[in-house]
Amino acid sequence: VQLQASGGGWVQDGGSLRLSCAASGRGLSGFAMSWFRQAPGKEREFVSAIDWSGNRRNYANFVKGRFTISRDNAKNLVSLQMNSLKPEDTAVYYCATYLGTGPMSVMEDVRRMEFWGKGTLVTVSS
Repeated sequence: VQLQASGGGWVQDGGSLRLSCAASGRGLSGFAMSWFRQAPGKEREFVSAIDWSGNRRNYANFVKGRFTISRDNAKNLVSLQMNSLKPEDTAVYYCATYLGTGPMSVMEDVRRMEFWGKGTLVTVSS
């Protein structure tokens, strides 16, 4: 599975961006997907996850109400709509997946992810 994240950029405080994660090599349908982020000098942290059907979505507390994850299995795409961005959201954002089975909580564990896309940088200025 090859994953490629895109859509990052520079926005002002309160702005919006939409990240996309495209998959190749193997379809994403049937697998949950996650977004993580890593700010300079900090550890990589969970942002959001979506199950294979799109019916279950998990969010980190710090993005609830601002970010929305979605997927289009026909297009092998997972998206992250980010609204009301804050300077503290500045980070490199990564999409990732785990092809095994388990509860959705697995998708929040950076150590369990098997495939990672190259990150996309999001910069939010104050």
